[in-house]
Amino acid sequence: MKKGLLMVYTGKGKGKTTAALGMIFRALGHGFKVCMIQFIKGAWRYGELISAKRFGELLDLHVLGKGFTWKSKDIEKDVQAAREAWRFAKESINSGKYQLVVLDELTYLMKYKMVDEDEIVGFLKSHPKDLHIVVTGRDAPESLVKIADLVTEMQEIKHHYHSGIKAQKGIEY
Repeated sequence: MKKGLLMVYTGKGKGKTTAALGMIFRALGHGFKVCMIQFIKGAWRYGELISAKRFGELLDLHVLGKGFTWKSKDIEKDVQAAREAWRFAKESINSGKYQLVVLDELTYLMKYKMVDEDEIVGFLKSHPKDLHIVVTGRDAPESLVKIADLVTEMQEIKHHYHSGIKAQKGIEY
C-alpha cells in the first residue's frame, strides 16, 4: 500500500453506502481485511448484513446505530449509542487488523452534534498511514472535505421515492 487514503462519499443523492460497499467488494477480492461500521442504520434486515456472513474472516460488519436518528423517540440514547460507536470505530481504526475501514453515515454524528466535529476530523486526519478509510453520509462538513484525499458528491437527479415507490429489498436495503 502506497498511502492509506481518506475517501468521502456525500451528497443528497442515493448511492453513498452502495459506493462504499463496492469499495469493500473490491478490497475483499484482494484479500484485504475490512471493517464496516454503520452509525445510523438500526434493526432492519439489510442485504449487506446477509452478504457479510458469506465473507467469513475477511469482513467485520457492525451495526451500532439505533435507526434513523431524526425520528428518535429517545435522543439521549441515540447520542450515547453514537458516542459508543465512535469509540468502537477509533479502536477498530487503531487496531492494525484492517486494510479498509468504512464509517457508514458518520457525517450524521457531526451534523447532529452527537460527537464533536473537531474530534472526528482531528482523529481521521492522523489515521494510520497504512489504512484506507471511507466515510459516507449527507452534509460532509468542509473540515472533513478539506482533509480527504477523495470526495465524491452524489447528486439526486430523480428518485423513485418521490413517485411514491417505497424502499425495496435488494435496492435500498
